[in-house]
Amino acid sequence: MNPRRFYENTQGAPAMPTLLLALQHWHGAPAAALDLGCGAGRDTLELLRRGWQVTAIDAEPLAFEYLNSLVPRDHQARLQTRCMAFQSTELTPAELINASFSLPFCPPGEFPALWQRIEQALKPCGVFAGHFFGERDSWAEDGLSIHTRSEVERLFQDWQIIDLQEIDRQGQTAVGKGKHWHLFAVVARR
Repeated sequence: MNPRRFYENTQGAPAMPTLLLALQHWHGAPAAALDLGCGAGRDTLELLRRGWQVTAIDAEPLAFEYLNSLVPRDHQARLQTRCMAFQSTELTPAELINASFSLPFCPPGEFPALWQRIEQALKPCGVFAGHFFGERDSWAEDGLSIHTRSEVERLFQDWQIIDLQEIDRQGQTAVGKGKHWHLFAVVARR
């Protein structure tokens, strides 16, 4: 995949519905948020717009070229960026953790430790929004972290699930290639 094309096609796109739903269920003043695999910043920008302090993490330096070009000057002080794989960085405590389409790209052997760190970083009553790829996804055989519905439900067994949607349909990637999507979109409270 051409990263530049991906960022060009997603730059300025609206925030993901999972994040917007998580924000609807956040009761209180904007606080600290982690955006894991922030890409061109569609979700980071929404969080900043709503007054959150955001740590945006992505392994691709190009992501920050696109993100930083869109951050209004008066929001820049509330943004911290980390150019590294989110599974390799310390996750600081946060009231909201967002992982839009990023967790499947964590190597499967590293996923359990990453999930444990997500659970530790999310403060009590904090909200998670993110996606998990299912076993019927076109990319399921590409060495990604893949989850069945029961595995996703097990990850959240001690959480309050606000919304869990299973999506199983033909579609396109951000760069316009055909793909079968099988994913679980989750919003949950710790």
